[in-house]
Amino acid sequence: MRSTTPDRVAPDVVRLGDDVVNFYLVEHPDGLLLVDAGLPGHLGQLRTYLASSGCAVGDIRAVLLTHAHPDHTGLVTVLHRAGAEIRVHALDAPILADGPRSALRHAKSERSLAHYLLRRPAAMGTPLHMALRGGFTAPRFSHARTFAGDASFDELPGRPRALAVPGHTAGSTAYAFPELGLLFTGDALVTHDGITGHRGPGLVCRGFTTNSVAALASLDRLDSVGDALVLPGHGDPVTDLAAATEQARRHGVS
Repeated sequence: MRSTTPDRVAPDVVRLGDDVVNFYLVEHPDGLLLVDAGLPGHLGQLRTYLASSGCAVGDIRAVLLTHAHPDHTGLVTVLHRAGAEIRVHALDAPILADGPRSALRHAKSERSLAHYLLRRPAAMGTPLHMALRGGFTAPRFSHARTFAGDASFDELPGRPRALAVPGHTAGSTAYAFPELGLLFTGDALVTHDGITGHRGPGLVCRGFTTNSVAALASLDRLDSVGDALVLPGHGDPVTDLAAATEQARRHGVS
């Protein structure tokens, strides 16, 4: 179990969150941005880290959401009120607009969570962790800037590129920062699945995946990025993208 202390995983990137979910602060000379927005309970951690570096929540220019599941969107309202613009793929925007309890209605999973709980009761730890940190209580949010498919955000710090990687959700998106050698994969490629307990590069289980065939196909999109530090939504970073996607294919979808 990793510490909840922010962890510098690259010269320009600090990993925030906890042992269940990651979100990332990109500290670029042109400004700050977040990739994903954690859980509501992570606000204190974010504020404390920013204060330690002489910054505040209002200094964050934008939040790039990899998808709209509640463990990745918990702070969007607070951050938007402080001045950050929130960007999300158009296909996931309805989840934000309807609130975190709507996630499974808009992004119906291929398999019931009960399937996993019967085989591994410890799987309950992940949704319980989300609940205890306010994951299902965040307010509805309808002010996101949306995009469709791939997109380039040259006006944002680091000039990120959005890559559509559907499967986990219809609007799942990875963000590449070619100038920085970074690839944020969200839940399109993770290195820890809290439901199955699997550690190592893989795909999120069917209990939280809408289309496993599309999720496997999206690994090819990630491969197109080339060399990059892979920063997933769950689990530790990995340095070899090609090896990670191949391992994920071999493991398949549980």
